[in-house]
Amino acid sequence: MLLTALEFLGLVAFAASGALAAVRARLDVFGVVVVGLTTALGGGVMRDVMLGIHPPTSLRNWPYLATCAATALTVFVFHPQVARLRRGVLLADALGLGVFATAGTTTALNYGAPVYAACLIGMTSGIGGGAVRDLLLREIPLVLRREIYAVAALAGATLVGVGYVLRLPSAVTTVVAAAVVVALRVLALWRRWNAPVAKDAS
Repeated sequence: MLLTALEFLGLVAFAASGALAAVRARLDVFGVVVVGLTTALGGGVMRDVMLGIHPPTSLRNWPYLATCAATALTVFVFHPQVARLRRGVLLADALGLGVFATAGTTTALNYGAPVYAACLIGMTSGIGGGAVRDLLLREIPLVLRREIYAVAALAGATLVGVGYVLRLPSAVTTVVAAAVVVALRVLALWRRWNAPVAKDAS
């Protein structure tokens, strides 16, 4: 129940961030909903496709679609007020990243993926929706160029993989790993940490 609640909170956060980006890009209401849905569900769809789960879980359960669509429409109508809650949205986004990256890794392991592959699938589950959002808006994916985002997702996924190898309790490992992802993401935002980039690149 806790993981399910956290997952829906992550969906709301990702849908809100995608919808806000679409509003800033001056998309119409349909475009805002599409970008919101894509941001929230994209990573999970990628995970399921890589694991051979057809149709993807989020497309078989209407509450996922309904929650994301309702969130995107709410942002479209009340975007000035939502924009003022930037810190709250960023914190919820960090929580969603932690939940999706670690839960995606656990799902991949349960479907028999090798540990290293499960970690990569978990990372993709966390960052995939944001990457697709930026591509739809014709931007270089934010998750690959700002602060510690993909690195945090990979760190959490790796912790889940290590816990699996050491045969630690899955639920405890997932929660702890998700907390580590959230902590890394919040610290990166607070301290403005970024991964190194090439110097003097032309």
